[in-house]
Amino acid sequence: MNAHVTEDALIQSTGRSWLVTLYLVALLATAIVLPMCFLGNASGHDFQPHVASWIEAAGQWREGIFFPRWAAGANGGFGEPRFIFYPPASWMLGAAIGSVLPWRMAPGAFVWISIFIAGMSMWKLAREWLPSSQALAAALFFAANPYHLVLVYYRSDFAELLASALFPLMLCGVFGILRKGWRRVPLLAIAFAAIWLSNAPAAVVATYSLALILVAAGVVRRSFRPLLLGGLGMASGFGVAAFYLVPAWFEQRWVQIGNAVATIYDPLHNFLFTRANDPDFIQFNWKISALAVSVIFFTVVGIALSFRRRREFSQVWWLLVALTAASIFLMLPPSAFLWRHLPELKFLQFPWRWLLPLSLTFAFFAAAVSGRRQWIWWLTLVCAIFATGATIAGDITWDSEDVPALVEGVHTGRGYDGIEGFQPREANADELDDELPLVAAVDPESGDVGPPESIQIDTQKWSAEQKIFDAKSDEPATLALKLLNYPAWQVRIDGQSIAPVSAPQTGQLLVPLPAGAHRVEVVFRRTRDRTVGALISLLFTSGLLVTAIFMLLRRRATA
Repeated sequence: MNAHVTEDALIQSTGRSWLVTLYLVALLATAIVLPMCFLGNASGHDFQPHVASWIEAAGQWREGIFFPRWAAGANGGFGEPRFIFYPPASWMLGAAIGSVLPWRMAPGAFVWISIFIAGMSMWKLAREWLPSSQALAAALFFAANPYHLVLVYYRSDFAELLASALFPLMLCGVFGILRKGWRRVPLLAIAFAAIWLSNAPAAVVATYSLALILVAAGVVRRSFRPLLLGGLGMASGFGVAAFYLVPAWFEQRWVQIGNAVATIYDPLHNFLFTRANDPDFIQFNWKISALAVSVIFFTVVGIALSFRRRREFSQVWWLLVALTAASIFLMLPPSAFLWRHLPELKFLQFPWRWLLPLSLTFAFFAAAVSGRRQWIWWLTLVCAIFATGATIAGDITWDSEDVPALVEGVHTGRGYDGIEGFQPREANADELDDELPLVAAVDPESGDVGPPESIQIDTQKWSAEQKIFDAKSDEPATLALKLLNYPAWQVRIDGQSIAPVSAPQTGQLLVPLPAGAHRVEVVFRRTRDRTVGALISLLFTSGLLVTAIFMLLRRRATA
């Protein structure tokens, strides 16, 4: 009888804690977004590429393209395959929000949703180890941690913010494996896949963080079991996300991906307090370096103050300490040899992106402090976070016209800027003339591209993935489409496939046309790598679904 009473009381207590956390996290998310209601959107470094992708994706949905691959409006309307390389979760969420709300409200709504998910996922992680009040504090500290404020206001990196919000769920999965074995493998796999489908740099951080935790757990326990089960979860996560990962990996050879880490984006030029880079990069680096020092300070103090309680949650305390130490080390110059040699690490571009896992450990250890001075400690942190937010908010550009300008650019066909590194290999974005018509002609003598004065062009359809037009010329001609050449484009003239060529100066797609009247069709075909990736995802998703159903039936049978 007493056992049942105690269990019921625990359930009721957990239910009340959940509702209180839900309310306060929602209130905090609203407070973070509230300035955008009065000052306009915080126009950070990555605002344009993210919001432009949302508007583009929503437009393609209206064309009947549910899963876009080619961003037709990029590079002034010449396009690029950004949707192949940029993970789909963030731009699909942004497009969904913009399809329901006015586009001006979409960035704020995206931030609100991400902050809310961050707080609730951190609460789910912390409540497994900490009392209710401390789990609530961890949720609030993580939701409003200084790095999230940087992502929201300084950088407008909506995709990384979403990935960060999911990070605690990944740790729920891995710590669940340590406590409950294989039953938590599906949670780890789904959370890991969700991060990879949200933001690639954050996913690289998550992959190395997860590997570190699994190795450390194996050493502490003197067992290979954490590595085996964790490795199974990681492999399953990669499998679920294969529909994105396989094409993104295979088609790197078709784009200028090396530009993403060239010159000023080289990680070796972006350690904390760097002095060797572009002046604008150095200025921002010093701002975020000062912020990183403050996060490191409070995290280390939190570790020291929670040291006496380490036996209460020893399985997680030491692992989070190891993650903290690794995150700090990888932001400093002595880690340069790791950045040179570890696979894919260089694509993070900025070592301070390791603030992502450090922010989680900061929230956990800050909340885990107990004793008479607990409330003084928490009040100090709240004041520090508020001061950080106020300082950042006063140091950024607020703009109410950037979203309408992007909407107009997409709808009128004028387009928007491309993303460096995602242009096709032969493209030269600086040489593109966005004033050219959809179908231009190449002068046979000079090689210049201009309006097709002696050629009749009748455009039948010009959508993101299909261009159909009729052309009539008395002489052989070479047409230059307002489109960058890419191996996925298939060109047919009167139903016969031809091999398209690229303009030497710009990389736009050229179509050689015999004299006479012809119908030209240019279609973005499904490449084999996309088919393989989709089949792998279907296989692993089905396997996880069967496993989840089996676990549910087994639980009901034993209840």
